[in-house]
Amino acid sequence: MKINNIVVSEDDDLIRIDKYLSLSAPELTRNRIQGLISDGNVSVNGKSVKANYKVRENDKIELLIPDAVPTDIPAEDIPLDIVYEDDDILIVNKPKGMVVHPAPGHYTGTLVNALMYHCKDKLSGINGELRPGIVHRIDMDTTGLLVVCKNDYAHNFIAEQLKEHSITRKYQAIVYNSFNDTEGTIEGNIGRHPNDRKRMTITPNGKPAITHYKVLQNLGKYALVECQLETGRTHQIRVHMSSVNHPLLGDEVYGPRSCPFKLQGQVLHAKTIGFIHPTTKEYMEFDSELPDYFMKLIEHLSNT
Repeated sequence: MKINNIVVSEDDDLIRIDKYLSLSAPELTRNRIQGLISDGNVSVNGKSVKANYKVRENDKIELLIPDAVPTDIPAEDIPLDIVYEDDDILIVNKPKGMVVHPAPGHYTGTLVNALMYHCKDKLSGINGELRPGIVHRIDMDTTGLLVVCKNDYAHNFIAEQLKEHSITRKYQAIVYNSFNDTEGTIEGNIGRHPNDRKRMTITPNGKPAITHYKVLQNLGKYALVECQLETGRTHQIRVHMSSVNHPLLGDEVYGPRSCPFKLQGQVLHAKTIGFIHPTTKEYMEFDSELPDYFMKLIEHLSNT
């Protein structure tokens, strides 16, 4: 258990305590701080407070940070395609069919199981014991690049860039139907489908979502597109492209139930990712090759 004792200065008078602590303890996210407050781990002048409490000059704050809970996730010697690695981060090229973190029905064979073996105990713990190191994710049948964080400082630094939409994330996909235009932007709030909790949908009550697309090549009845995320909602590219009558090829959730090709889920690859490094503060960008099945499909469609 780590104990932080803080005395509020005059300059910080009347700031919400969750905001104040996020400035005083930058290694913790505001969501993490709000959780500590709700769990009773923050007191002011000896009394528990709520997240909207406004601090006052000379308030004595005690912040308790519980020790990390040891994870029960088994470490598995699963090969990883590591594009880059240092003391703060890894860039991993995830294969098709691999789930990012343990969940019902997928407690082994995940990226996290492989990371536990490769990194041992050097993974961030902010997203809980089932998601060590995971700051963002991609779907099981989506391939491509992911950032993994080895410590909480790096996790917070990358998460803040995700929140500010300053990370470069470019995907390539094959979609149904050719295009008349060459590029465009899709905007539509995304939230849970009211009748199917496994699906997402465009809804006024959802979270704002913006996808920019560029047509790389029309392929007869299909097209190869590049999608750049401005936001990162669950299934964002799949939902947005389907909403403009260009569902992803192989996506049986948001597209046609029957696919003319033998595919394992949607044809979608996280090709490019760029961000400011948490320690060097320099911009880094990584690119990955399209998987073999994706390249062969483009070649096939180009010749038909």
